Amino acid sequence: MFETLREKIVDILIKAEEPLSVSQIASLLGLSSREERTIYTALTHIAKSVRRKSKGKLQLVMIPPVCKKCGYVFKHLDKPRRPSKCPRCKSERIEEPKFKIIGENI
Repeated sequence: MFETLREKIVDILIKAEEPLSVSQIASLLGLSSREERTIYTALTHIAKSVRRKSKGKLQLVMIPPVCKKCGYVFKHLDKPRRPSKCPRCKSERIEEPKFKIIGENI
């Protein structure tokens, strides 16, 4: 049986020991770095569908991106993404957000 990209990402994020960045997810799926935007788009949909399908028992959580220079934490992102630069110090050295699916009985 063939799995869709979203199903593969959900499977990876449920089985992962630690939260994973989008670049780590892409490498596990054999995708290039150019396709990371596709994964970010998929994560937006996965967040909704995982909670709905599990009746609230599972949820996608995100460890927000952090500026490597000044430590600014991007807490108020409207959707999963990697910011281009820090609003505080203007550095472009931003740690990627990390994702994990957590819930009951995992």
